[in-house]
Amino acid sequence: MAKRSPVALVVVLDAVGLSTLEYLMDNYKGKPKFPNLVRLGLADIMPERFRSRLAGRRGSGSYAARAAQVSATADSLVGHREMMGVLDDRTYDLFENGFSADYLRELERRIGRKTFYNKMAGGMEAIELNADEHERTGSPIAYASKCDPLIQLAMNEKVIPVAEQHKIADTAFALAMEMGIPITRAIARSYIRGAGGEIVRTSNRHDAVLPIGRKTLVELLQENDVWTCAVGKTSDLVNVSYNEKIKLNRAAFLDPRLGLRFVHPKKKDTNLYSVQGTVNALEAAKAVYRPKGTFVFANLVDTDSVYGHTRDIAGAVKCVEEFDRTLPLLEKRLEKGDLLVITADHGMEHRADYGYHSNEPLPLLAERKGFAKGLGLRTGGSPGLTEVGHLVSQVFGVEKQFLAMVAEQKK
Repeated sequence: MAKRSPVALVVVLDAVGLSTLEYLMDNYKGKPKFPNLVRLGLADIMPERFRSRLAGRRGSGSYAARAAQVSATADSLVGHREMMGVLDDRTYDLFENGFSADYLRELERRIGRKTFYNKMAGGMEAIELNADEHERTGSPIAYASKCDPLIQLAMNEKVIPVAEQHKIADTAFALAMEMGIPITRAIARSYIRGAGGEIVRTSNRHDAVLPIGRKTLVELLQENDVWTCAVGKTSDLVNVSYNEKIKLNRAAFLDPRLGLRFVHPKKKDTNLYSVQGTVNALEAAKAVYRPKGTFVFANLVDTDSVYGHTRDIAGAVKCVEEFDRTLPLLEKRLEKGDLLVITADHGMEHRADYGYHSNEPLPLLAERKGFAKGLGLRTGGSPGLTEVGHLVSQVFGVEKQFLAMVAEQKK
């Protein structure tokens, strides 16, 4: 039987920068259990004072480094794009006073619905304050992000169908571009009511996103016959054409044999769906003919949206612990020569009122299946988070082209 073509998997632990992790550990009363991340070298890239609390032993075939983002803004979109080879030196302002009356008036005309609220607010805060009125009137909740230069429109899936929600976000973004309003995204924030009436945001969210304007690693791989698969919100952030997109949001699609579980007491988390989606992608890489291999790009968002912005320290730690517990499920589906990279897109600064995105050192942990010493790849050869793409590019034989793409932007 012919050897299967190579696989590279990049997993982004959203908002888990190293300064953020230090803050979480300083303020968490228990002893965090990250044995698999420690095996990949996590303890070695953190200050000495944390190492006694990080039980486990470093594996001989791992690679660990601290990455400093090159792009100017700490933002999920910017961070993910840098991983794929795109540098962005622009800075973006927030909309502290909401959006102009002219913009919202025209948006309402185009979507055939009124909007309301129009303040800067945290995602859950805006929805919880206004859900009753939205559900009574059918008017989307419009609000500005506290962290990112974008407009969010929160809508209950029972009130406004998901397809219409996506169209509303697309319309909001297109109008902003027409009017010269400097946003990077318009997000349809889909939510439902749980059995107890609690608000649960779903993975049916949709991001209408600023065009990239240049080639990314994803397209370079496709040109070289590598199958590309986005899991979770990576396809919204690096909005190019993937061969496959996986977004799961129903418990029926969770394989009980994997033992995936919710961390949040009200089951508001979605990471287990992204882990399942990643497992599905890796299983397909084994079963389906892919002549030049498979690249899987996955995001686990809960450490940002569920536990970061809400400043839930214990929840964030437990969320990382749960990922650590499920990491072997991914590793066992990799074969000799396959690459695993774990990183973050930005950090999360916990201030008195909210968790804000922060530009801070980021973890870059990697292992290559079957390699007893190191990765067998060149490391440190590309700036910031583009080093993620640099590692992946070598697995598929496109290193020279990738480095040229990055170098072109630095001229």
